[in-house]
Amino acid sequence: MATSEFVPQPARYAIFVDAGYLYAASGALLLGCGSRREYRVAAEQLIKSLTSHADDQLLGELLRVYWFDAAPKKQPTVDQRVIANLPLVKLRLGNLNAQGQQKGVDAQLRADLEALARHRAITDAVLLAGDEDMLPAVEAAQRYGVRVHLWGVEPTHGSNQAEWLVWESDRVEVLSADFLRPYFTKAKVLPVPAPGTAAAVRDAAAAAQRTSPVPSPSQVFAGRPPAVKPAPAAAVRAAVPVPGGTPVTPATVAASMNSASTAQSDGRLGPDRDHMLEIGEHVAQKWIFERGRDNIRDLLPGPILPPVIDKELLIEAEKELGGSLRPYQEARTWLRDGFWERVYREFGIGFGKSD
Repeated sequence: MATSEFVPQPARYAIFVDAGYLYAASGALLLGCGSRREYRVAAEQLIKSLTSHADDQLLGELLRVYWFDAAPKKQPTVDQRVIANLPLVKLRLGNLNAQGQQKGVDAQLRADLEALARHRAITDAVLLAGDEDMLPAVEAAQRYGVRVHLWGVEPTHGSNQAEWLVWESDRVEVLSADFLRPYFTKAKVLPVPAPGTAAAVRDAAAAAQRTSPVPSPSQVFAGRPPAVKPAPAAAVRAAVPVPGGTPVTPATVAASMNSASTAQSDGRLGPDRDHMLEIGEHVAQKWIFERGRDNIRDLLPGPILPPVIDKELLIEAEKELGGSLRPYQEARTWLRDGFWERVYREFGIGFGKSD
């Protein structure tokens, strides 16, 4: 009796995308850009289009999309976090070094392709890549009976895929400029001051004020004390002096929390507006520090946050507030206002608040 190892497997395919190749080749083809910072990609729509195209071309069902990219210290960017939350999409991150070189991406792609082929999890593999380093994985997958369909991006001239990789693949297809164009747009140029240069920050803020009717950060914050992270009452042991502001004591923290709790219980009022603005500022400051200015810059020009990031903001705020914000849409709007105030101030951009 034959073992399951030799039983023909149902048709199933996986899509392996080298995002570095896809983005670089498409940016050059469509926009003449050499850096990813120069353009924006509607990644979710692009992935849907790729899976739909594969469904038209191949038999069987999609196992999943493997999306290979890189980020500094493997800390995902805003766009990568959105991709990681998509159904049937597996984000694989390598490291992006200071020279902009990807490290570990090719190795992860080869390992996944070979493992799926070896365990007979797929019968076909769509590979969207151009590097000759993919060749050993293609050959290994084929030895296990997997058909490899190589997809590429229409080159600006010549070829942007390794010749041997093209030769070894079972089928080759080039994605046209018309196919890719809806998902790539030129990034809006924003005034970004040089880090650590106070004069540059002031100049950018002044320029934004001259060209925009909305208040500048200095106007928005006029007469307000610096934002302070709310501390749980149990964690506060003594008054903490805040320059230019009011000391935070167990009594003041408890009063603030009781006020928010009472407002929620009576069903009429939500959390205090100034409190929500301060929490929004604090979350933005925390993210700038932890995730880096480049990642936060990806959120600009705003003021709409990607759903996955907006959800993170809400969760962080609820942790600090000690209660749910879901019944209070107005409070959530103030939270976002506070978040964007801090982000825009970081990049010297004027900002108007919600009423």
